[in-house]
Amino acid sequence: MALALLFDLDGTLLETDPLHVAVFRELFAERGREIDEAYYLERIHGRHNADIFADEFPGEDPQAMSDEKEARFRAKLGDSAPPMAGLPALLDRAEAAGWPIAVVTNAPRANAEASLGAIGLRHRFETLIIGDECARGKPDPEPYLAAMRALGVAPGECLAFEDSPSGLRAARASGAFTFGVTSSLSPAALRDAGAQEVIDDFTDDRLMRALAARAADQGADT
Repeated sequence: MALALLFDLDGTLLETDPLHVAVFRELFAERGREIDEAYYLERIHGRHNADIFADEFPGEDPQAMSDEKEARFRAKLGDSAPPMAGLPALLDRAEAAGWPIAVVTNAPRANAEASLGAIGLRHRFETLIIGDECARGKPDPEPYLAAMRALGVAPGECLAFEDSPSGLRAARASGAFTFGVTSSLSPAALRDAGAQEVIDDFTDDRLMRALAARAADQGADT
């Protein structure tokens, strides 16, 4: 059996939720509303900007608000950020083993490029799937299915890594084995959203055991 690794971006390849929370709080405060992190996780996390702003501020232009939000996010991100712990080593392992990889995100392309550039790993991801450029974004499985088509792999050959309920639903529905990453949500919340296994980061022993088992299966099939 082959093996492919499919990664969400925000909260999975790098910790960006604090930046997103800060920007949303600014935008809401400028419109006379105060929100906290709990509100962000319950009502905003993992959703499309246009849907969020259409629901929260029906009298405004959701696309204009989305563009403003993402510009502020990129300004806060800057040019440098640490990758999720264990990510470079995992990418090295995938390259050595010949495992194809992809990023599958609902983030706008400008954000995805900026985030991957900030962690210094843009060159490691040839396949970058953007939800808004698919027929449907997450929580629909289409972005993950698009990644599988691009890589030429079957769902049963894929491990997906996600941190949000909408992303977990998308990955699980695509047929990939789905890991939840505890960057924002508890293990219980991740499992409730569809995670089949939960890891803290890419150094987690639970991931190492899963990769070893998949690698053994791959060797047995050759």
